[in-house]
Amino acid sequence: MAEYPVMISVEEAKQYIEDSIVSLKPVFLPIEISTGLVLAEPIYAPYSIPNYRQSSMDGFALDIEELKEILPIMGEIPAGTQEPFHLPKGKTVKIFTGAAVPDEANVVVMIEKCEIINETLIILDDKLRFGDNIRPIGSEILEGALAMESGMSITPAAVGFLAGIGIDKVKVFPTPKIKIIITGNEIQEPGTVLTYGKTFNANTYLLKAAFSQLGIHHVETDIIEDNLHAIQQELDFSLSYFDMVIVSGGVSVGDYDFTGLAFDNCGIEKVFHKIKQKPGKPILFGIKNSIPVFGLPGNPASVLTCFYEYILPALGKLMHRKMELQKLQVQLSNNYKKLAGLTHFVKAFYNGEFVSILTGQESYKLNTFARANGLVVLPESSTEFQAGDWVEFHLFPSF
Repeated sequence: MAEYPVMISVEEAKQYIEDSIVSLKPVFLPIEISTGLVLAEPIYAPYSIPNYRQSSMDGFALDIEELKEILPIMGEIPAGTQEPFHLPKGKTVKIFTGAAVPDEANVVVMIEKCEIINETLIILDDKLRFGDNIRPIGSEILEGALAMESGMSITPAAVGFLAGIGIDKVKVFPTPKIKIIITGNEIQEPGTVLTYGKTFNANTYLLKAAFSQLGIHHVETDIIEDNLHAIQQELDFSLSYFDMVIVSGGVSVGDYDFTGLAFDNCGIEKVFHKIKQKPGKPILFGIKNSIPVFGLPGNPASVLTCFYEYILPALGKLMHRKMELQKLQVQLSNNYKKLAGLTHFVKAFYNGEFVSILTGQESYKLNTFARANGLVVLPESSTEFQAGDWVEFHLFPSF
């Protein structure tokens, strides 16, 4: 295996991930399942919208040059009428929002400014102007015009816009298929009676929840015992079917830590192993056939910290979009001390004015994480922080 760096900085790790991952190949998807994805090619309007002169409200269509105090009303034009309506000179026609305006008409008088007496129209609008209340052909977009550029994200509004111009499928960078492998002889599923020496499986659930919050739902999970052959076999299988693989547990140097060796045996090129940070120092990252593989520690707080700081931007690179926690500069409300040498990601709560570092920062504890809404990032070299100091705060995504 090639040489790889050991114990790198947080910034170096993020750059390695950025440089190692390539975006997934674009696919065509129906617009109704494309929200949140990024366009892989530009979209041009197949039609002018509207493709006929359209009334923008309920009222009466007429020729403003033939405007009289009283105009005979000749029928009506509901929205969706497909036969063109011929409007004789000196007449008006009742028209509804969205309906096609007759060629002979050049203004629509809103119904609230009209009075009808004996099938004749009396106009009460003394400010009527040519073209009022008529949407011209192509006033939203002209046929052949650029509707959306490549690289734009598809929002609910974009879905509606695309549907409104006749587009039903788009070429996008898809969401990845994810495999989560949880290792450990001690793992037990929640909902069962906890037995001596066992630990409930939190990592599967927190990772699936984190992916679901991002709109990534093709996530499969397995629990594997601390056995090199079993982990290696599951890794080999997963590398054939998934776009990203995450292994939780077994990334340190204990007698039952087999994840690093399984990486080697599966031909995964290790990009780095260990980051100068707390929690999550033993994190392992590798690549095989352009598939990113993360080896995370087993402690839940380490897993979620590494997800937000490293897996989230990696997902963004796969999906050809920027995905990372929002970074804020905020003031501390309390004092905090740490040792030099490691970047600390500490659970904290930001109230919109100050951020408070919470108690219970140990990597096995999720109760603190559950109360936090972000991470305060404390640099390697710094050791003491006072209330009022400005710090970098990474805000968790919200529903």
